[in-house]
Amino acid sequence: MELGHRLLALQLWFRGVRSSKFRHVYGVPAKREGCYDNIKITKNAHDSHFCSINPKFVAVVTEVAGGGTFLVLPISSTGRLDFNSSRVTGHRGPVLDIKWNPFNDNIIASCSDDCTVKLWHIPDGGLVTHLNEWLIDLHGHKRRVGHIEWHPTAENILVSAGFDHLMIVWDVGSGEAVNVIDCHPDVIFSMSFNRDGSLIATTCKDKKLRVIEPRRGIVLSEGVCHAGTKACKVVFLGNSGRLLTTGFSRYSDRQYAVWSQSDLSSPLCIETIDSSSGVLFPYYDHDTRIVFLAGKGDGNIPLHLVLFYRETGDGNIRYYEVADQAPWLHYLNQFLSGSPQRGLGFMPKRGCDVAQCEIFRFYKLHATKGICEPISMVVPRKSDQFQEDLYPDTAAPIPALTAQEWISGKNCHPVLMSMQTGETVRQQPSIMVKKHKPKVYQPAEISLPAAHNNNTKKFAFLSQETVPDYRPVDVLSEKSQKTSSNQSTKFYQIQQMFGNNRAGQLQRAYSRQCEELKLLRKQLTNRDRRIRELEEQVSKLQQRKHIK
Repeated sequence: MELGHRLLALQLWFRGVRSSKFRHVYGVPAKREGCYDNIKITKNAHDSHFCSINPKFVAVVTEVAGGGTFLVLPISSTGRLDFNSSRVTGHRGPVLDIKWNPFNDNIIASCSDDCTVKLWHIPDGGLVTHLNEWLIDLHGHKRRVGHIEWHPTAENILVSAGFDHLMIVWDVGSGEAVNVIDCHPDVIFSMSFNRDGSLIATTCKDKKLRVIEPRRGIVLSEGVCHAGTKACKVVFLGNSGRLLTTGFSRYSDRQYAVWSQSDLSSPLCIETIDSSSGVLFPYYDHDTRIVFLAGKGDGNIPLHLVLFYRETGDGNIRYYEVADQAPWLHYLNQFLSGSPQRGLGFMPKRGCDVAQCEIFRFYKLHATKGICEPISMVVPRKSDQFQEDLYPDTAAPIPALTAQEWISGKNCHPVLMSMQTGETVRQQPSIMVKKHKPKVYQPAEISLPAAHNNNTKKFAFLSQETVPDYRPVDVLSEKSQKTSSNQSTKFYQIQQMFGNNRAGQLQRAYSRQCEELKLLRKQLTNRDRRIRELEEQVSKLQQRKHIK
């Protein structure tokens, strides 16, 4: 009997110290100067992220009296935001969801309460004035459009889900609908593509989880998801053929469940998390096989309840490691926060900082403050070298298929790129992908001694052909000689590059000041007119007084 207890204790001990390189992942919130401050974040009650990120821009849905707007900022424009910052203002109703094109960092899609889906082009330097001219306006839904999702591998394929219970597959290149999926009897809560985009999973208000073939609109499998009445969310767990859903039990406890895509009659596992009321959003990282669960908190929280929300988790982020056998998910840790979040966006893996061992980065929209706060999920490592085990090849911003190829029935996994060099490693090896991180030097570049490098440079200089200059001596002044000799230097190129940027900044500042001057002139004109009216009234009153 005693031996059995020892074996059970040993088994529990081994289970408690399961080996994982992600066991000590921790969250690092940005300092105040690294946040985006003074943003009027939307107060819409719709269950959406309200935030979308790529390595160039941060997009946040904002609150406005009429119509719908969202803010687009360059990723480096941290700090306090100008009150009159330019926005995208083309929608006639509140914006409900925004998503960046995975293959073009300057194209963003938005859906709105005005029953439309619109595509916008954002210039590299950001917006200078309010943008109200869209690239494409997609009409097809009869009620408001709540969710949009880009295809992960095919170019120009977008799926929208509306409150008319329809899903529409769009070819945004031609502006036409590829297919209309009408298999949901109620409101659609969420959508998720699998890795190659051949299947899409949905959750619905009828409490069912469905796996759909999007080109034909056929439901391959369906089953009852969570018994609660609030929204359920779903995400595919890579190429494993499994899905993860989050929802509520019939007693309003928050749950997660793992399913096999081929059999949705019963879950592989289902676990209760806590008793909080916020909807849980799942985020899956294909490279590290970590799933993050973040709750959406209430927006009006009094000060004496901050500690309560720190306990219940409406501002916390839990993360689990995905396994190929039961129990399917292994709890790692959680990031604790006392302030709840209204929305949560994330940076694509190609935008993470490999020098800091950053494996995921969230952008948290605070529910009680107008702040967008970056939160980096970091693996503690002592070495400053590139960590190959943390950064396998990730999805590149290059489509693997054209829209017509996908429509015709072809499937393909994403084109991959190296996180160390930024080069594509599959299907198009000659294309160089722009890197959004510091250059990592190869050992071959730094192994040569300094003397050998100097000799190489000398021989390269001597091997260049001398080009004689036959102009008269009196034509060449000292200034022109210096200028001509410096035209090709690195310093001159950098000076030209920063000069152009400075000119663009001055042009934007000049435009803003011109608008302010116009406003001031208008105010002065109104003031002078008011003064004249008052003077006329005073003179009339004085005349009446003299007459009496």
